[in-house]
Parts: sequence; structure tokens; C-alpha cells
Amino acid sequence: MKEYEIIRSARRTLSVEVTVNGKVLVRAPYRATRRDIEEFVIKEQDWIERHVAKMNERRRQRESMPVPRIGADEVHELAARALSEIPPRVRAFATEMGVTYGRITIRNQRTLWGSCSSRGNLNFNCLLMKTPVEIQDYVIVHELAHRKHMDHSPAFWAEVEKVVPDYRERRKWLRRNGGQYIEGMKMGNNV
Repeated sequence: MKEYEIIRSARRTLSVEVTVNGKVLVRAPYRATRRDIEEFVIKEQDWIERHVAKMNERRRQRESMPVPRIGADEVHELAARALSEIPPRVRAFATEMGVTYGRITIRNQRTLWGSCSSRGNLNFNCLLMKTPVEIQDYVIVHELAHRKHMDHSPAFWAEVEKVVPDYRERRKWLRRNGGQYIEGMKMGNNV
């Protein structure tokens, strides 16, 4: 059985996650016993092994590809470009989707491509400007769909699909290729 880390919180259910580095995290309620957790991990063993293998393969692929360094000057240029290009596209998609939003902020985030706060403020990663426009549009629509559903429920994905019918392929592209941009920024900034 693969080793795993337990993270306890005020949640109600057990869940398992495999990180991009192949580490297994089990999220558990405070009340869950060690035995409950072990039984859950045994029950999910096949899923865990498949996902650990998938993440290890992705890591090998990433390591075999040259990662272009993205320095501070380029990050500033990308942020300026994003600030001029993303807001008009957000306005257009928001109109199409029938939603409103608050402030738009461009950041150089190390994990997220975008986010939507409960107040409707939108954040976008400046590194989106390194991705194809179809991927940028997917992230914009994804965040605007949170204005109707602040979760990733089937209803949320149905909203995304109305505007981006091939969102699954775009999402896969971002998962498969997006990490190289974030890694490039970390390397370029000597983090």
C-alpha cells in the first residue's frame, strides 16, 4: 500500500487526492478513526494506483521537455498584455452568459489559472497569455460560470459547456501543458 498523508478538517466525508508529484493525501473529518481511514484507502487502492501512475508519467514527460524560463520582465509584459486583452473578453462572455462580475485582477499565480470570489471578483493568471486563445477563453468562461454555481457540480459544467462545448479537451490541454509555464516562471524568478 502506498504511503499517504492525512489532513484532518471540519469536513464530513473522506476523500483522496494524488498531487502532481504523486503524493497521496487523504482528507478526513476530525471524527474519523484511523481504522475508518485505512478501510477507505484500501477501498480506493485501485483508483490511487492508477492516479499515482498517471501523475508519475506526467512528471516524467514534464522533466523530459525543456522548460522555457520566464523572467520578471516577461511576467510584467504578460500581465500588461492580459490587463488589456482579458477584460473585453470577460465582458463579452459575461453578456453571452447573462452574468455580472466585480473587479478583474491579473496576477502571476503559482497554482491557479483563474478564480472567482463570492463577491464576483475575478482573478486571472498572467501566464494565460502564453496559452492558446481557446484555453484563455475556457478559463474565462470557467470563472464566469462560478457566478451561477460556486462549485464544480454537474450544473456548473453544463453552464461551461453551453459556451465552450469542447471544454473537456481544453481542460485536458491545460492540465497536460500548463505546468510548464508555471515551472518556467518559478525557474525564471529563481524561486
